Amino acid sequence: MMPETSRRKQRSFWVELPILLLVAVIVAVLVRTFLVQTFYIPSGSMETTLLINDRVLVNKMVYRFREPRRGEVVVFVPPKQWDAGPSKDDYIKRVVAVGGDKVVCCDASGKITINGRPLNEDYLYEDDVPSSQPFDVTVPTGRLFVLGDHRSASADSRFHPDYQSGTIPVDAVVGRAFVIFWPFGHMATLPVPKGYEAIPAPSGG
Repeated sequence: MMPETSRRKQRSFWVELPILLLVAVIVAVLVRTFLVQTFYIPSGSMETTLLINDRVLVNKMVYRFREPRRGEVVVFVPPKQWDAGPSKDDYIKRVVAVGGDKVVCCDASGKITINGRPLNEDYLYEDDVPSSQPFDVTVPTGRLFVLGDHRSASADSRFHPDYQSGTIPVDAVVGRAFVIFWPFGHMATLPVPKGYEAIPAPSGG
């Protein structure tokens, strides 16, 4: 016969288990909603930085305290003008220019310039040029100019002639992708490329 103390402990465990599971679910929902969320990569628009079916962690808190910066990889809700439709997934691209920046393609060397300074993009997909399509955009305040790293396979800010619809609002950004966690063989952090360090602030900014 089981001792009375053991029976009480067993009953206590089965009473506490649903509560513990409920707390775990609530914590997971809160973390996913406000702190960190996982996303998978559905296309090759960010190759070779991000490969199809990679899984990334996205920091959803960081932009509550500051705005996105040049060179960061962000997940965002695409503008309606991008013909994404309500059933489309969020997009993931790299922030190339922020509000006030003048971003131009391309200079005599074939590089994108930001505020008159050429941008060195060593992360571009092999054999891709910075852009086969010319553009000259002054990014409106509160908006971002975003591009995929695989330029020849990315639908991004270049393909919308109206600057207001080609750029995306800061408020549409879900968060910053900061690490690839799956598959294990492709695990890596997603730092800001060094080329962005040389970009000056916009004139008058």
